[in-house]
Amino acid sequence: MEAINILLVDDQHLVREGIKSLLALRPGLHVVAEASDGRQALSCLDSHPVDVVLLDIRMPVMSGLEVLESLGESSRAVNVLVLTTFDEHELVLDCLRLGARGYLRKDVTLDALVKAIHTVARGEHWVQPAITERVASAWPEYPASDSVHTPLSAIETQVLQLVAAGYSNEEIARATHKSVGTVRNQVSSILGKLNVRDRTRAVLKAMDMGLLY
Repeated sequence: MEAINILLVDDQHLVREGIKSLLALRPGLHVVAEASDGRQALSCLDSHPVDVVLLDIRMPVMSGLEVLESLGESSRAVNVLVLTTFDEHELVLDCLRLGARGYLRKDVTLDALVKAIHTVARGEHWVQPAITERVASAWPEYPASDSVHTPLSAIETQVLQLVAAGYSNEEIARATHKSVGTVRNQVSSILGKLNVRDRTRAVLKAMDMGLLY
């Protein structure tokens, strides 16, 4: 098993110490750097090889959302797992829109946290089931128990994976050697089959249904 290097970002020293101590109990997980705010986190990314960023949201100087925005603007490929006490549905969606690969509350078990870290380190997505249910309940058109009425095709699944990775229609078109119009139609078909109204909700529902790996 390859070691996973982790950047731990939280403004509370005791929280960082606690998380670091727990992760030290599991082989292959190494906290290689710590930061108490978003600005420090970005600086750490410049000086440490990091596989996963465990990122708090509400911090002084620079928030977790601002870190995600900065990473998106710089096109830096970083696997971010949000670990916070807040689970408001709009905040979850904002983080996913901005490129976070996972979202957990701090009351999660160590086993679930370790599993999420490994999942995100592989470039996959992980959202705590209780959170997906909470977000789902915010929109009548997106009940968490829904299934896909019409299965996604292989190319639609590929397109959905690229959407989840944050690719635009133009980038997906280049990656799949299709026209932008074709990709736009495929995305529309995916939204229809998943019964959602935008790309972020499609990704969230697909994760909830186990369609993204």
